[in-house]
Amino acid sequence: MSPKLPARWPQEVQYARSQRFHASVPRDIRAYLCPKTRIDGGAGSITESLPVVIKPIAVDGHPAKGQHGLFAARKIPPRSHIIDYVGEVHVDDRPSSNYDISLYHNTGGVSVGVDASHMGNEARFINDYRGVAARPNAFFEERRNGMGELCMAVWSGKDEIKRGQEILVSYGKGFWQARSAAGETTSE
Repeated sequence: MSPKLPARWPQEVQYARSQRFHASVPRDIRAYLCPKTRIDGGAGSITESLPVVIKPIAVDGHPAKGQHGLFAARKIPPRSHIIDYVGEVHVDDRPSSNYDISLYHNTGGVSVGVDASHMGNEARFINDYRGVAARPNAFFEERRNGMGELCMAVWSGKDEIKRGQEILVSYGKGFWQARSAAGETTSE
């Protein structure tokens, strides 16, 4: 049974409710990231509705104008889990992806990322706060989910996020330095 797609979901991107592991992830690292064997093949389940909605950005001056963002569908209390960043977990290099975030670095120097460029969930629409707000109202933080998997979660900051407000994080200096070096100017 395929999941119901959120409104405004792009046709070219596979919707995923849980992480999918790329063949590049070694068995030992996968065992650390996902210590319990999933019998559902990664389909996952959602037991509650998400407090977010994907909306087009039409505000003049917004760096992502003409694209989409993630917005609060209802009031989100301070320091609350909003959503996990879902995509393809990998260890291969993906410098051209604008949807790849760092998940884990092991002591052997292996870096694990989550890439939502071709598959993911609503979290892939979270924009950087620069050019939109004075500071982010949400942040990324590693956590173990209910199935024991290590994932990158999105949490609200110290203030409540009001219904209709865009959820904004800091992509980090490394993201922007890499884009600047490549001559890119997009915020998504």
